[in-house]
Order: sequence, then C-alpha cells, then structure tokens
Amino acid sequence: MQSRMKNPAMVLSGAMQPIQEIFKAAHSGGVSEEILELVHLRVSQINGCSACVDAGAKTARKAGVSDERLATVAAWREAPYFTEEERAALALAETATRLADRADAVGDDVWDAAATYFDERQLAAIVLMIGVTNMFNRLNATTRQIAGAWG
Repeated sequence: MQSRMKNPAMVLSGAMQPIQEIFKAAHSGGVSEEILELVHLRVSQINGCSACVDAGAKTARKAGVSDERLATVAAWREAPYFTEEERAALALAETATRLADRADAVGDDVWDAAATYFDERQLAAIVLMIGVTNMFNRLNATTRQIAGAWG
C-alpha cells in the first residue's frame, strides 16, 4: 500500500500546531491517559484508520493499557477487562463517532452514563479527544496513510 499524499495537516503550513494544541488540551482535562487512549483507539477502529489504530495501540501501551485490554477494546461490552467508567467513555466515543446511526446522535442514556463518572471538564476532554481523533481518522483514511509510517 502507498499513501496518496502526506497527511494534509503536514502539507498545509500551520495546520498541525493547532491540532496538537487540541490534543494537549484534551490531556489536561483530568481524564486518565489510559481512558483517553482507549477512546482514541476505539474511534480509530470504528473509522478504519490503520495509521491511527497502529499509533493508538502503541500510545495506549505506553500509557499502561494491558495487552488484554488492547486486544479486546473493539469488544469492550463483552470483555471483562474494562471498568464501568471506561465503558461509559467508550460508549460515548462510539455514539459520538457514529452520529448518523440514530435520530438522537448521542442519546441522554449515553451522555448521562458518562456524566455519572466524569465532570464537565473531563467530559470536555473526552469529547475533544473524540473530535480530534475523528478528524485525524478522516485525514489519514482519505489519503491512505500507512500504519507505522510515522514511527
């Protein structure tokens, strides 16, 4: 496989820095690194972004996510390795990524479950992580970025 072009955020001057600032902001919201990395990985899996799945698995491992959890994040509902807090974040990540799957894109049940475990600042961090991951997934998948090509 060959990429169609460099990642657009790297082609256009000044695009990467603001994106990195969003990542930095998300990581300053009081949510554990493990949860943010699980969210990033799950969103990337849903969107089929091989570069982000690859990078996300590596980053998650560095953040302390076990091999069992990495291997089963796509099946988090059935796997015994996730806390209720993590499940709430993963449910929010899935519904906020699959907006067109239902009339009420992110239903109150999903939002309220997440709000049980996370305060407004933490929810903001998770929503930012979901949004910036979706953006990167779309950039990378569209231009066919290669898994592992970024290091």
